[in-house]
Amino acid sequence: MDGSAEYTEDGESKKKNYGRGGNSRFRGRRRASSECKIRVERGGGHSGVADGTAATGRAGPGEDRGGIGGRRGVGRGQRRPDVRERSITGSQVGRGQERGTCRGGGISGRGGDRSLGRTGDRERRGGDARSGRGGRRGGMAPGAGDFARHAARERSGSLTGTVPADQRDQSARGGRCASRGRGGDHGARPRVPQSRSAPPSDTRGGAPHGRRMTYTMLAELSEKPPSEVAITLSSSPAFQALLEERDIRHDLVQLVCSALSRAFQSRVDRSTVQHLAGVVKDSGFLRTILPQYVGGMSAESDPTRREQYPQHFDNMIAVLSKVLSIFPASSVQAVSVLVVLLRASLIGLRDSGVDIARPTEDKLEDIQALSQQLQERSREGSLRSDRDHLPLLSDQLDNEGEEELEDFRTIPIYPTREEYHENKTPFLRANATTGQYANTETYLDTHFRLLREDFVRPLREGIQRLIWSHLDQGKNTQQLKKERFDDISVYFDAKLESPLCTRSGIAYVIKFDVKPLKFVRWENSKKLLYGSLLCMSCDFFENFLFATISERELKDVKKGRIQVIFSDDSKQKLATMQTNRPFLMVETSAYFEAYRHVLEGLQEVRGDELPFQRYIVECSPDVQPPQYLRGNDVYNLEQVADPKKKKKIKPFHCLRPADWPAKETLDLDESQMEAFQLALTQELAIIQGPPGTGKTHVGLKISKALLTNQGLWSAGQEAAPMLVVCYTNHALDQFLEGIHTFLKKGIVRVGGRSNSTILEPFLLKHQLEIFRRGNGMPKHLRYAFKDILRDMEKWKHIIKDHAVQLQCSQKGVLREHILQKFISDRHWHSLEQPAMPIPEWYQVQSQIVEWLGLGPTIIQQEAEKEAHDDMETDDHTEAEVVADEFIQIIEEADLIHAERFIEDGFESNGEQEEQQGGELILAVNFEKVSIQEGQSEQEWQIQAKQRKRIKLTIQKELDKESDMTEAEEKDIFDIWHLSIADRWRLYRLWVSRYRYFLQDQLQQSEEEYQNTVERLEEVRLNEKICLLRSAKVIGMTTTGAAKFRKILQEVRPRLVIVEEAAEVLEAHTITSLNPECQHLILIGDHQQLRPSATVYDLAKKYDLEVSMFERLVKNDFPFVRLNYQHRMRPDIACLLTPHIYPELENHPSVMDYDNVKGIKTNLFFLEHSHLEENLRDGKSHENKHEAMFVVALCRYLLMQDYNPEQITILTTYSGQLFCLRNMMPSSEFAGVKVHVVDKYQGEENDIVLLSLVRSNAKGIVGFLSIPNRVCVALSRAKKGLYCIGNSAILSKVKLWSNIFGTLKEKEQMGKALTLCCQNHPEKQIQAASSEDFKQAPEGGCLTPCEFRLDCGHVCERVCHPYDPQHKKYKCEKHCERKLCDRGHKCPLACHHPCPACPVKIEKTLPGCGHKQMVPCYMDPADFKCIAPCEKSLQCGHQCKAKCGGPCTINCKVMVPFILECGHTQSDYCFYKTKEYEPNCRTPCDLQLKCGHSCTGTCYECNQGRYHLPCSYQCERLLICSHKCREPCTGECPPCKLPCENVCIHSKCKKRCGQPCAPCAEPCAWQCLHQSCSKLCHEPCDRPPCTKPCSKMLGCSHPCIGLCGDKCPNKCRVCDHDEVTEIFFGSEDDPEAYFIQLEDCGHIVESEAMDTYMEMDQQSQENEQMVIKLKECPRCRTPIRRNLRYGSHINRSLAEIEKVKEKINGHKIDIETESNTLTVQWETNRQLLTHLPNICNERVQSQLSASYLTANELLVVEHTMLFMERAAMLLKIQKEEMTGNHSLRFTDKVDVFLQWLLDPKQKFTEQQVSDLQKELQRLTLLAELNARCTMADQRRQITKIQAGVDDIRKVLDKIDPFTEQDAVKVKLALLNLDEKLPYTGLGISDKEREMVVSALKLPPGHWYKCPNGHIYIITECGGAMESRRCPDCDATIGGQSHALASGNQVASEMDGAQHAAWSEGNNLLNYGQIDFND
Repeated sequence: MDGSAEYTEDGESKKKNYGRGGNSRFRGRRRASSECKIRVERGGGHSGVADGTAATGRAGPGEDRGGIGGRRGVGRGQRRPDVRERSITGSQVGRGQERGTCRGGGISGRGGDRSLGRTGDRERRGGDARSGRGGRRGGMAPGAGDFARHAARERSGSLTGTVPADQRDQSARGGRCASRGRGGDHGARPRVPQSRSAPPSDTRGGAPHGRRMTYTMLAELSEKPPSEVAITLSSSPAFQALLEERDIRHDLVQLVCSALSRAFQSRVDRSTVQHLAGVVKDSGFLRTILPQYVGGMSAESDPTRREQYPQHFDNMIAVLSKVLSIFPASSVQAVSVLVVLLRASLIGLRDSGVDIARPTEDKLEDIQALSQQLQERSREGSLRSDRDHLPLLSDQLDNEGEEELEDFRTIPIYPTREEYHENKTPFLRANATTGQYANTETYLDTHFRLLREDFVRPLREGIQRLIWSHLDQGKNTQQLKKERFDDISVYFDAKLESPLCTRSGIAYVIKFDVKPLKFVRWENSKKLLYGSLLCMSCDFFENFLFATISERELKDVKKGRIQVIFSDDSKQKLATMQTNRPFLMVETSAYFEAYRHVLEGLQEVRGDELPFQRYIVECSPDVQPPQYLRGNDVYNLEQVADPKKKKKIKPFHCLRPADWPAKETLDLDESQMEAFQLALTQELAIIQGPPGTGKTHVGLKISKALLTNQGLWSAGQEAAPMLVVCYTNHALDQFLEGIHTFLKKGIVRVGGRSNSTILEPFLLKHQLEIFRRGNGMPKHLRYAFKDILRDMEKWKHIIKDHAVQLQCSQKGVLREHILQKFISDRHWHSLEQPAMPIPEWYQVQSQIVEWLGLGPTIIQQEAEKEAHDDMETDDHTEAEVVADEFIQIIEEADLIHAERFIEDGFESNGEQEEQQGGELILAVNFEKVSIQEGQSEQEWQIQAKQRKRIKLTIQKELDKESDMTEAEEKDIFDIWHLSIADRWRLYRLWVSRYRYFLQDQLQQSEEEYQNTVERLEEVRLNEKICLLRSAKVIGMTTTGAAKFRKILQEVRPRLVIVEEAAEVLEAHTITSLNPECQHLILIGDHQQLRPSATVYDLAKKYDLEVSMFERLVKNDFPFVRLNYQHRMRPDIACLLTPHIYPELENHPSVMDYDNVKGIKTNLFFLEHSHLEENLRDGKSHENKHEAMFVVALCRYLLMQDYNPEQITILTTYSGQLFCLRNMMPSSEFAGVKVHVVDKYQGEENDIVLLSLVRSNAKGIVGFLSIPNRVCVALSRAKKGLYCIGNSAILSKVKLWSNIFGTLKEKEQMGKALTLCCQNHPEKQIQAASSEDFKQAPEGGCLTPCEFRLDCGHVCERVCHPYDPQHKKYKCEKHCERKLCDRGHKCPLACHHPCPACPVKIEKTLPGCGHKQMVPCYMDPADFKCIAPCEKSLQCGHQCKAKCGGPCTINCKVMVPFILECGHTQSDYCFYKTKEYEPNCRTPCDLQLKCGHSCTGTCYECNQGRYHLPCSYQCERLLICSHKCREPCTGECPPCKLPCENVCIHSKCKKRCGQPCAPCAEPCAWQCLHQSCSKLCHEPCDRPPCTKPCSKMLGCSHPCIGLCGDKCPNKCRVCDHDEVTEIFFGSEDDPEAYFIQLEDCGHIVESEAMDTYMEMDQQSQENEQMVIKLKECPRCRTPIRRNLRYGSHINRSLAEIEKVKEKINGHKIDIETESNTLTVQWETNRQLLTHLPNICNERVQSQLSASYLTANELLVVEHTMLFMERAAMLLKIQKEEMTGNHSLRFTDKVDVFLQWLLDPKQKFTEQQVSDLQKELQRLTLLAELNARCTMADQRRQITKIQAGVDDIRKVLDKIDPFTEQDAVKVKLALLNLDEKLPYTGLGISDKEREMVVSALKLPPGHWYKCPNGHIYIITECGGAMESRRCPDCDATIGGQSHALASGNQVASEMDGAQHAAWSEGNNLLNYGQIDFND
């Protein structure tokens, strides 16, 4: 633990570790999963100490024996107090204080239960519940009775073990109990402990949520479903109070165990069960009541109760098993004790004749073995917390190395570290597209591994490449930013911002660097989409976190901000990581959430539970009828039939083919009828529907038949809804809308975003609202819902408050009162005392703003420097030209988001609501730099550029990471004398403390909120289950089905219809099924789009893209293909048949379509050869020629009077989509649909324009070669299809070649499209490009229209087919109407309404009389005059504002000033009205002692008294090869840069100028031929190896290095020019070998480099050599790291170390001198008390530094000398000065000390001279002040006043104090001595001595009157009579040895301090006397 400061709630400062890594073992977070992860400390509590036993969260054994009552209640995920919390001291022991985390633990002493959790301090005072005076009633229940007796006793209030009503309030609040018990000397467990997330007891009665949990209630609850029991008990304070009862009847104990066992059976309430297990674990019930009960079981004599024991054993074992599995570490002790007791009781009961079943005993043995195993692990230290999983329960695999034998259910969903760092190929099986699977486990295993690999591989390979680029190739961040990664997206400098409370839990905002992504078009990009997986690391994936994107707002992502939720494991890691460090963030674009849900679903499926294994796994073609038809197969299709023929339909046996009605009756064609029969009679039916064949129509017929005969398949089942699953939201909406036509109620549309207004009332969220408003929601859910929401809001507000504070710390400058606790007292007082005067007009709202240089004082000074002219620059920005908005197309990102987003039935929770409260925290917000409260616009006028500068300054400074160290902080005396840069560093230190404090507070609040969210999610899950069970049809997308698979497992739909089944991955289909499913209908077309896989290799080699639909069809599974298409005209249908489908017949309805207007043919393929372009930011393509033609053709068709909704433009690439969008203004093309082909399956339109895009020199067609996509593209049009593409490259694909053959036969293909004018059919245009459409500018031809309009003008357009009556035509000719009486004409076009007359004419303004040009219609009184203001300001200068505006406040006319320093300068006029003058800008230009000119100004150099340090840069080369960075030094000090000396073992961490410790490790230089036996720092005893390196480079060429050296990263072949570049001359020799210098990376020929390194060694011995490191011959970089030249390097370093020792001084001498100075400082301690504390702290810190050089000691010595002189002056001030002289003198000494303690104080010759001069001035001033004080006391000041004033003029001048000034002052002081001797006697000292000697009187006879006149009393020296003073007539003498008032001993005469008349007093006048003599 370091010495950083802790700032507690009361502002006291104490030691606390706010460091980034301190005590990280206590910073764990809770795991939001089935098991809780708690970091705990072993042991504790055994000696009765206050913190309790951390491992269990309860009092230790010592406390059970009456120890100190400090039990800490720790629920799931809570921590024991660590060093960051105040310990419970001795003063708190016995007073009952405890440290809790928002749930009450044990209490003791006086009943005070203080919970100091993250939410603040709360205190509850309890009453008195002493035993015998109304306390809780004791005793055990007297045996078991029947249920009625218990109920009667409960009604009468006499049931033992409960709390009487009159005492409930006291027990609920917690009080004192006289009985000794667990948790303290006099402690009693509180009745209702505050649960981790449960609120205080509710006031509702008569329910488990009230204050009492009665036997009746618990018995009734135990009969409920497990989920209801779990939720009720978990959220019931009454049940928690029951668990804390000290005495519970045996029958109630049994009932509690029964209820808990029932609750723990819940399958869907994992978090609720986990929370309930945590409550049980920490309860007295488990720790006390249950052991007592079990211990007494064997002694039970009641036979009835003994008969119940076997069942009770099962219940208790179930409870213990669940608690132990969830909390293995914290519950093992209590469970182990109970297991031992259970074992003993079992044996005793069996011996007494009770029959305990063998399975029960086996379960007990299992849990006993597990507890023993856990205890062993706990002793070993491997079981540290509840977060440890229990893999130890399963036996290790015999073949661990064989991954294929590993159970896929144990494989983690998320990638592991080994997968990133080990080049290991995962085991995969291909999807069995032909033949059956070996078994169900193999089937599930295959699809799990393939699906997991599909999302893991891109991430794994991308991160491996990233690691390789960084580690192996040594690329830095900047190089990595430029590198492109195919598999992943990489984001740099990602930082976590404040947490957000969402309905899904705690989310975080991540801010990342968007500069490398400036070319990304986020609207169309697949980057950072909702649900994508992010992997984040700050150490290149040695450790990493996983998060999914939970919110992606376009405006935010463009700024580099996204919202994420971390995975459960990552939340735990996050607590131990430094979250303020920048992360490297990697994204895989796969929709991870869908993968996760499906993969988890596959792991949960058991082989025996998978329905339809006979067909899915075994591929059996023998399909059976649905099971529900095997008993009753009578169907009634009356509702399905044609309304005209339904009377003919009678009920029939559907399994008898002959009984079926005719297809005409059902309005179906032949193939549709066949499909209809198949679907109703086979338990797994497959229907293939080619384009336009009506598969949706058939699907709806099937649905209607099933729903109208629901009694067949729902008989015997309470609720059996039908499940409809579709791949896309659009298809689901269409299908459910069809169902809605015949089913008006009972539909629920789950998940996804629906655009259907028809289905809006059936959306899950609307249905849930109705469900909640009505009585459908069960009471237990309603109560739990309310309780949990209340808790959520509580934690949300707490987190929000802390989050706002954290955000504000990075958004601007915090107000000083926020940081006060984190600022030392010295600096806080200094902050309140600014170094400069603040203008009167500015009421300072924040000193910290002024201090950081952001306030008006600093801003004004900066403005003065920039404004020496009268011109003010306005920072105007030219208005941007806003282009015409383009058509709104659904962005690809939005499309993907719509498919991914699953609505859960809850309204938005305001996650993005603006955080409030910042204005109370921030003094300046750089996001909104504005004038703060209390200032008007006129009080602080900051130009726009100054506001911008402030914003940039704040943002830049807050982003820096260089905080001031605490050591540096301690050295600062006055923070106002720091530079602006150092002020910001100190500010960041304060803020970092503040942030650590807040983060510490946030941690537990986040844990509590996350736990509450998980419980709420389970309540909502149960709510949805209740709702969906009552539905008739449930609609879901495949993604929704995966997410809500738990709901489906509970609702158990018997019928499942999958639309678009051929587009769905098989794994998705599997997880849509449930064990109760009896009928599965798959509808789709595998010859259109297939499922999309992320990894192409898996799709092709492993057949991952083959759906269950297609796989079964390929395995000859029975299916029906629909053969009649109802969409396309025959010409278009010919493109599909026979090229894609063998047969496809046209329905008569498609034969009579109208021809497309304006075009000669209805189908055409336009050929071209214009090349495509590749987009920069992705793999997409665009073809501008095609885009321009398609847009022109679309425009032409719109001119043919087609509605925009009738036209669709399709393209095959998203890049082309946005190229088209950018050519289509919304004003012209609004309503036209533009889509990519893949997103248009299932859609159709009258006219389709298809752009195929691909056209390149390589002949690559991409996925246009895939028949499925071609099929979709060509089958969307009904009446007209126009394609444009490069037929030359497309014809290489056989399918396209065949299609082109068909088109050419019908002349529907060519180089130009023929356009025909509707009005003039004989005129035709051949359009080969977009330019050709200019021949039909209005859609017709070039013939003029000449139609006469209503206004009388003639239509000026050419022939246009649209708007023949010109109802929409707008006449553009000039309007002839007059607007006013002056005859001004309308300036607008004819079709516009005429405006008010805008012509400007001259008018006289009534207010000022100026003449201005005013619009004709405007009243002059309303016009603001823009003439210059003619008024004069108070200063006499003219106002610079406009006449119509307010006058200038601060006059900025430049006027001359004569400053106090004597200089003259021009400055703003308004300074004349201020109390302060402008700072003098006259350059100092004094030649300093160093010879350089001073660069400061008169103001900066204190008018020459103390100059700025010389800034001349030294830049001499130091011994370490660095340049000296100190300004103007006579002798360069030791280098302060980090030492760069490094070897293969370690790196020196000291400063460069400090001595380096030599590395004592063995030398690592060895190769196959020889090795070195020396230590690392010694010269090597082996020569360099000259053998060539035998390794091969990555390019497969031989290495060009030598054996034993690091291989160069250049290749002689691949990098020939670079390697053979001539430098020494032999580089081009084929046999040349090279050395790569590690320090700079340059490659040098080895022989030449060896010679170069030996040059100095071969020099003559008597020749002087420069001591320095050898340098690279190319770039002069010092050579520090190279094993080959280690001897040379070590020799140089040894010499350098000798030089360092000379410069720094010998260590012993420095220590001796340091000790001497320390002793000297301590010797003067008494004198130095007059100095401020900072002076002593500065010297002490300098002397106690771990390392000091001789130069630094000299600085300390100078500091001490000057401080001692200053201390003497302050002593004189204290003893000999009074009044104003004393105060002013103190201020001057303070200024001197500030100069002395200046951080730049180096005691240069100039600085010493300045300090000495100022010290001389202060010394003479002290002498003068002392004389003046003496004169005041003697009332003789008037005698010397003139002389004093002359001296003060010299001493108080602001100029430097010269020698002449000193001489002048000293002479003047001598003159004062003559006028007023220092003694005040009017005689000299010699004369005084002569007088005293002559009278020969002992000391004590001399006195003085009240006015200082001396007189003598002889004889005894005591006053016995009074007289008058001859000089002033004052009374002298006295009576009875007592002096008259005002008289006193004249010590100045003889030194006596007391009168001589009393020897007792007079003894002191003779000094100390030895009384022993």
